[in-house]
Amino acid sequence: MDQRNTARRRVLKAGTIEFGGGAFSCAVRDRSDTGAMLDVPSPIGIPDHFVLATDGSRIHCRVIWRKEKRIGIAFE
Repeated sequence: MDQRNTARRRVLKAGTIEFGGGAFSCAVRDRSDTGAMLDVPSPIGIPDHFVLATDGSRIHCRVIWRKEKRIGIAFE
């Protein structure tokens, strides 16, 4: 069952997961006002809290769920 509070929009944008120890490239697959789903090379090594840089903006995020090559995030 879908537990989102806001509607999501499908997108395909390049992004960067930034944190104190480094950065990972990612693709933003869908996005809502409160969060997003990201395609990542591997969810291993991505911290629970990070900054998502995309389209010239930087958003503080936390991981809600992790699957094989995707993570769900909430904007903080």
